[in-house]
Amino acid sequence: SSGATTFIGTPRNETLILDNLGGVVSRPDFFNPYAPGVDMGRGFHELCEDNLWEINTTTGEQYPALAAEMPKPLNKELTSFQIKLRPGIFWDDGVEFTSDDVVYTMQLWLTNDKLPIHGWATDYLKDVKADDKYTITVNTTRAQPRFSKDLGVTIWDNRFYPLAKHVWEKQDPATYNAFPPVCIGQYKYMKHDPNGNWTAWQLRDDWQKTSVGMITKKSGPKYVLWNFVGTEEKRILAMINNEVDILQDITPESMQVLTQKSKTVRAWHAGFPYADFDDPCERGIAFNDSTAPYDQWQVRWALALATDIKKVSLGTFSGMLRVSPLGVPPVAAVQNVYHKPLVERLKAMTLPDGYKPFDPNFAKDMAEMFKQQGVGADLPTTDDALVDLFGVGWWKYDVEEAGKLLESVGFKKDANGKWLLPDGKPWTIAINAPADFEVESGRLAFAVADSWTKFGVDTTANPLVSGSFWDASSTGKYQAGSYWPGCAIGADIYPNVNFWHQKYIVETGKPAPGNQHRLKSDKIAAILDQLEKVTSDDPKNVELSKDLLMQMAQEMHWIPMFGTSKFVPVNE
Repeated sequence: SSGATTFIGTPRNETLILDNLGGVVSRPDFFNPYAPGVDMGRGFHELCEDNLWEINTTTGEQYPALAAEMPKPLNKELTSFQIKLRPGIFWDDGVEFTSDDVVYTMQLWLTNDKLPIHGWATDYLKDVKADDKYTITVNTTRAQPRFSKDLGVTIWDNRFYPLAKHVWEKQDPATYNAFPPVCIGQYKYMKHDPNGNWTAWQLRDDWQKTSVGMITKKSGPKYVLWNFVGTEEKRILAMINNEVDILQDITPESMQVLTQKSKTVRAWHAGFPYADFDDPCERGIAFNDSTAPYDQWQVRWALALATDIKKVSLGTFSGMLRVSPLGVPPVAAVQNVYHKPLVERLKAMTLPDGYKPFDPNFAKDMAEMFKQQGVGADLPTTDDALVDLFGVGWWKYDVEEAGKLLESVGFKKDANGKWLLPDGKPWTIAINAPADFEVESGRLAFAVADSWTKFGVDTTANPLVSGSFWDASSTGKYQAGSYWPGCAIGADIYPNVNFWHQKYIVETGKPAPGNQHRLKSDKIAAILDQLEKVTSDDPKNVELSKDLLMQMAQEMHWIPMFGTSKFVPVNE
């Protein structure tokens, strides 16, 4: 009703309330975009920050945001670029955004070795200088045919978050908590919960002086509140009671409850399977590939073959998942270019002992299972349409071959059928899992732990809040984790896979500038080096990318399992 207010005192009819995907924020007054442990969600990335180039994720087209135009190459070698900024964009404290801020930010990357981005920046950037108030020249260390993708958005996050020079130059950028944040987006910081459950943002009076205002000529609602109310049951109840407008990431069962209990709630599809399967990242189990025993391909492959993928699909999301054997997600635009054309190579692929691991029947088997359960009435019937829905296939569930691989590198079974490490100690695995956020990955960890425990490795899921979960990934202080390092949005996968290059590896304990899973591979590095030199639309791009994906599969650099099924109900 028009008189109602929210719990933070804003008018309810002027406040958009979103579920906080990252759950509880461990450092709620920390807004340094370049420091480890920062939570970029909860409105910080979405409303307060901005990018040089934004992307339409449906079409894959980039367009200028803070920049006035796409970057202009200044030489044929593609090592020098001009960035033109939109004039008239202001920080929320009334200071204009200019070349000085861009140069200051990039210089900081190059000169401050305490920032995790420093390693990437020194490898990529030679120098940067302001030509005038709105023009910057950036020189790179070598040809960069995808400059706008490297320094703009490709999916969600990006490398370049501009810093307000007039604020930051008085601070130590490695430790500065940047609170309250100075925003360049349409909103300004309003207040937050000291316990990390919610963050509120208020529309700027001068919202027209932002890229969003200039491009859309529109403003969003007056107040936007990211609020995490807790367990899934509490979040569902909040939506039924109209206390939240957009929920992020719930389970299929909850989606069914919501549609029964509320006439105003719907997701991407009005009915089964509700979720959009085309989220551009995929879920699976990643390791610190530099620590024993996960530094051996035999061990990673054994764990893949010890995974009962159909049971894992049912245990994770009631089977409403599209499978993927490759290191990029099976979204339609990627699956049509890579997964489908690579099926023959996957079928022919062998491990060094001659074993053929690929099983192309996943989609048919899942459809059959749904039919037997009586829920598959809406499912397609042709093989091609089933592949479009459930994926091209995955690896065989073969515990015998998995056992052979382990024995080949010195593992043995004890009298109770439990696996012992080569040094004779019992092998146990803890899989890091998101606690109360990113529910698909959280559940996946438990479902995979069941498979591996059944195989004879005592495996547990280790739920962590978001700060600890991401810190472990960056520093490598973990064995296995239910992560999603495989992202892509179209045929040009390079901008989302180049971080796998071994040159980014740092020792365990240090925050990684890339390759946080620490996979050392000359073969993968060699293909990435070739890919870096070709443009997005060069036919060689797809051919080299196919070779890269097959090489990653061969080495089992991590275990990709499913695309992301995003249940994002909105309350209409």
